[in-house]
Amino acid sequence: MAAAMVGTPCEGLKKVSMSNTTITTAEFVPEGEFKPIPAPAPPPGTTAPAAPAPAAPATPPAPIIAPAHCRVVAVLKPSPDSLINMELWLPPADKWNGKFEAVGNGGWAGYIQGLGAPPNATPAMVTALRGGYATAGNDTGHQEANGQFTLGHPEKVIDFAYRAMHEMTVLSKKVIEAHYDRAARLSYYNGCSTGGRQGLMAAQRYPKDFDGIIAGAPANDHIYLHAGDMDRMIDIFKDPEGLISKAKQDLLAKAVMNSCDMLDGVKDNLITNPAICKFDPAVLLCKAGDGADCLTSKQVTTAKRLYADSKNSKGKLIFPGYAYGGEAGYNVMRGVTALGPGPDIEPKPAPGDLQLGTYRYLAHQDPKWDWRSFDIDSDPAMAKRKGGIIDAVETNMSKFRDNGGKLLLFHGWADPAIQPQHTVNYYDSVLDKMGPGQDNWMRLFMVPGMGHCGGGTGPNQVDWIGTLEAWREKAEAPLFIVGKGTNDGKPLTRPICPHPQVATYSGAGDINSAGSFACK
Repeated sequence: MAAAMVGTPCEGLKKVSMSNTTITTAEFVPEGEFKPIPAPAPPPGTTAPAAPAPAAPATPPAPIIAPAHCRVVAVLKPSPDSLINMELWLPPADKWNGKFEAVGNGGWAGYIQGLGAPPNATPAMVTALRGGYATAGNDTGHQEANGQFTLGHPEKVIDFAYRAMHEMTVLSKKVIEAHYDRAARLSYYNGCSTGGRQGLMAAQRYPKDFDGIIAGAPANDHIYLHAGDMDRMIDIFKDPEGLISKAKQDLLAKAVMNSCDMLDGVKDNLITNPAICKFDPAVLLCKAGDGADCLTSKQVTTAKRLYADSKNSKGKLIFPGYAYGGEAGYNVMRGVTALGPGPDIEPKPAPGDLQLGTYRYLAHQDPKWDWRSFDIDSDPAMAKRKGGIIDAVETNMSKFRDNGGKLLLFHGWADPAIQPQHTVNYYDSVLDKMGPGQDNWMRLFMVPGMGHCGGGTGPNQVDWIGTLEAWREKAEAPLFIVGKGTNDGKPLTRPICPHPQVATYSGAGDINSAGSFACK
């Protein structure tokens, strides 16, 4: 590898200097099996029930192979209380595509999530490296699995909010130039959830950091997102008789699909535009008592609360409710905060670490704060005062646009973690601020059936990075993106349209073929 270099050899990169930064490792890693980093164990006393462990596959998954690279490990300390861990991977010069890709985090982070992976997924940094990118990730400046780091550490809140990603990007670009003896010709960002928030934050606060940004399911209004969750959970959890069993959760899902599936002109087990679905859970009300094929009055109230917006006492929208079509993953109706469809889990009705981190630690700075006392008028305001810098809600991104940046937003309509209507609302608010006709640099793609950042049903496999590359490098604006997936076990392709267009059946042809649909 060193022989192919024209700049600083891998081992010499430890000498690259940047203030308040220590490069601890610079080593060549040959091609071989990569072991994803596991997420840190939740701290003692957590209240959220864990998701069920995935069943062992009948055939062990193939090992993850990472290409050869120069691995650079660094610790960034932009403040006396900062401790940001990061890694930068550099492909050999003859394999480098000349570009840099930063990858984002999820939840409260706490480890370099670009080096970890959920089941059946390849770590984001391995994927980027395979594409020829120099790639980097960081832990956002703390090493905990929840929001406890915000307790008495305002500098760490800044690191989590925006500083860790920016400082990592600055160092990465400097090391890249030293190693290859030329700067990266383009820099991209790729993240979802908290990573989506990080991408929007970069566009808003550091518009020259990236030439293109993928921001999926962005948790950009972090404080109001968790306020909406708290408000909804308190309403649902206060009466155990209103909780809905797994079987009735499936019953509700089937009823919603039967009611709204045909709104796009075809029965395909997908609700393409949940915003026009008018399903009323009261149609499932038991005529008398209880039954396996109906909902009690209290369960109907729970179902209605799923879809209802969270508002304060003055009627101000705090966060939208769930969209129709993802009921299989809306486990909060069962008193469960673990995400995604799965087997029945014993209800333990209490907010999860995501929400408690924002209100127990960030807002109240009190590990013993009782979540039942949450007040939707005063607590979000308190959290905004203590950590409003976390929110990436600025609507004027003209500097990013004028720098040639491209912003690709996406969100799954069946997301059980971040209500997708919020991303639509944010997109509309940018247009309200900057004016209509911003699609030369910003487009939003709402994916029917997709869960949180992926998964679910329908066309949930999408080449976001390839789409962004074509847009930024070849001026090929995405009129639509063909997503792949399965439908009742059959292969499916479907155009994913830029909002507000939706994929509409032509009236003839294979319903599992993208060619049978048009964006309208």
